[in-house]
Amino acid sequence: MKQHLTAVIFAIAIVVSAIVLGNAYWKRNQAAAKITVTGLGETDFVSDLIVWEGLFEKEALSLGDAYTGLEKDRQVVTAYLNSKGIAKEEIVFSAVQTRQNTRAEYNNQGGFMGNTFLGYILSQTITIESREVEKVEKTAREITELLNKEIQFYSQAPRYYFTQLADLKIELISKATEDAKLRAEMIATNSGARLGNLTAANMGIFQITGQNSGEDYSWGGTFNTSAKAKTASITMKLDYSIK
Repeated sequence: MKQHLTAVIFAIAIVVSAIVLGNAYWKRNQAAAKITVTGLGETDFVSDLIVWEGLFEKEALSLGDAYTGLEKDRQVVTAYLNSKGIAKEEIVFSAVQTRQNTRAEYNNQGGFMGNTFLGYILSQTITIESREVEKVEKTAREITELLNKEIQFYSQAPRYYFTQLADLKIELISKATEDAKLRAEMIATNSGARLGNLTAANMGIFQITGQNSGEDYSWGGTFNTSAKAKTASITMKLDYSIK
């Protein structure tokens, strides 16, 4: 009797094991029955905000004379920018920076003998932020006219931004998702299968590059500020089940 009972238990154990192994195999195959695709959303746009910075400076033997000269230059710079259509509200002046101008002195043997004081140099930076991109661009190109007024003005290259990036990003996510779905449907159809449910979605890096610049994409995301005309792109990685 014990032998028959043992045989029955052994047989049941074999059946249960077969069911468990079969179920695991079925689940493994089900997990593998999916399609992973990457879609691209891309669009060109033109920047609608410009930020331009410049610096002017004045040198004199005394701090007082240097500051007085710098103040006069600031009035001339402000008047010049106003004449170009840039409002006072768009011009931001930084704090005045001060440094000494010295010249190193050496003897005939090349030994250092000390520094000779030549005066004080005071400088001030201006920042202009405006939605009127072309107007500020034109002013930045013509700023050398201040040299005729004996003002030492050093201009930096303008930086360009887009104020509707949040809306643009949503639009690109939609485009990238649609592109990925079309790719998945094409793969499924060509494989003789049907596309199932979306099981996972992962957004890639948001990139902004200059148009026709040949700029390399970055794993951390590229954010171009030197070009007015830009290209924005984003990728979406989607997983679909297949039937």
